[in-house]
Amino acid sequence: MFKALDDNCEDIGGDAGKAAALSHAQVVAEHAVAAPPLADKDEAEHAAEPHPGPDVRPAGLVRRFEAWCARADLAPDLGSDIGSRKWLRGLATLLGLSAVAIAMWPDFSAVEAATGTPVNSRERDEFRSQSIAPLALGADSGRHMGASPLVHPLAHVPERPSIQLVSTLGQGDSFGRMLERAGVGGSDISRITELVGNAVPVSDITSGTQFDITLGKRPAANAPRALDSMDFRARFDLDLSIERGADGALSLVRHPITVDATPLRIRGTVGSSLYRSARNAGAPVAAIQSYLRAVDKYINLEDGIGASDEYDMIVAYKRSAKGEHEVGDLLYAGLERDGKSRLQLLRWGKDGQMFAASSIGQPRSVPIGQPVAGRITSTYGMRRHPILGYVRMHAGIDFGAAYGSPIYAVADGRVTYAGRHGGHGNYVRIQHSGGLGTGYGHMSRIAVANGAHVRAGQVIGYVGSTGLSTGPHLHFEAYRNGHTINPAGISIIARPQIDGKERDAFKAQLRALLGVEPGAALAPIAQPESEHAEAEREIDRLAPRKVG
Repeated sequence: MFKALDDNCEDIGGDAGKAAALSHAQVVAEHAVAAPPLADKDEAEHAAEPHPGPDVRPAGLVRRFEAWCARADLAPDLGSDIGSRKWLRGLATLLGLSAVAIAMWPDFSAVEAATGTPVNSRERDEFRSQSIAPLALGADSGRHMGASPLVHPLAHVPERPSIQLVSTLGQGDSFGRMLERAGVGGSDISRITELVGNAVPVSDITSGTQFDITLGKRPAANAPRALDSMDFRARFDLDLSIERGADGALSLVRHPITVDATPLRIRGTVGSSLYRSARNAGAPVAAIQSYLRAVDKYINLEDGIGASDEYDMIVAYKRSAKGEHEVGDLLYAGLERDGKSRLQLLRWGKDGQMFAASSIGQPRSVPIGQPVAGRITSTYGMRRHPILGYVRMHAGIDFGAAYGSPIYAVADGRVTYAGRHGGHGNYVRIQHSGGLGTGYGHMSRIAVANGAHVRAGQVIGYVGSTGLSTGPHLHFEAYRNGHTINPAGISIIARPQIDGKERDAFKAQLRALLGVEPGAALAPIAQPESEHAEAEREIDRLAPRKVG
């Protein structure tokens, strides 16, 4: 509190001597309002004039702008009063600020950095050899760190006493070139070729055969290394080894492999699909295809085989004691219905043709097979021609098939015409026995020559759309003594092609194959007595046995 007396003024309110108690805020306000004393009249007049200094007007403008913003409420809550003037004013503020922010978006331009020192591959390997990278990457750089004073240089580096490598005989490669690439000397190559040739023809060694080769020391400086040993699979049933004896001479060692040649016999019910049934039984794809082609010459595959019929196929099969196996050709194809045999085909002769067991004694009529894998699109008889537009005789059957599909001869015969033939386009005609002939039209390409002899099932051309044709298909015709007949259901007279001398051997081979039990080829291979005797050693009893 302050006590104030007014000595120069009159007594106020009659109590001149009475003190007035003022607060600190009142005192400060009183001093702030009180004008400072002026020296003279000019200074007083100057103080009375308005002062346009920068500290007064901008502050006032800011206060007035702030007051306007408070009244206008430019940033209201956009979550309430949606759609009102106040809400639209806030939305305008948001969009304006967003536009300003986007306009001031910085530019991501490239910044030039310091230029790196160019490093070539040799210097890069040097850097890596002195870092931890070689340890992490298996020391793949191949560089060595600088030698320390403890390292003494060698006058020469000793060679490895032996080198073991694997060399493969490539496609079109020769046995000698393969050994030369492996580093075998010329004199050893000649001797090895001679030794191997005494066991198997060198030209019969199949491509892809791998040779385990061990090379020893060099007999002289800059000379090729001497061959110590070489092992490889010469045949399915034979391993060969070339070894160098104590006297320095090379010798051949044979290692026969136990092989079981029991044919693989597979039987089963046709069901909904003969192919799927045979595949589920484990038959190889090539064997199934050979079976279908052989049976198709005697029985129509579409409607001649029932779901309850049983198929029987036997294929050549070899397996070795090392676990490998080879699947050969189809040896026997059979079909049964109600326990009775409908068809028995046996591979016979040099050409490997399939002969029916019932046709070796006397001629018989055999229905022809389908000349192409497709469906019948037009039958034999009168019809409106799709291009000419009028009704005329259609002297054949049309089979719709994909462009380029192979066309097969339905029976043995001789090609009497092969070339362009009017509306038939590319056309082939074959003369068979018994005055029967067949024709094949609209081919894209002909695969036989005029006068050639063809076998049943041989490819004679490919499906096309030449001549008067609206799309790829085969026009198949049949002739009897020069006149067209309906190809559907015709048969070929199959004459016996096995004379009396071969007939007994044919029947013996058939009985031997039919005596094979289904799945007998998958039984464990019986080891020779010599191998059983060797296995009785004490050390072999302790060794683990491999099953299967």
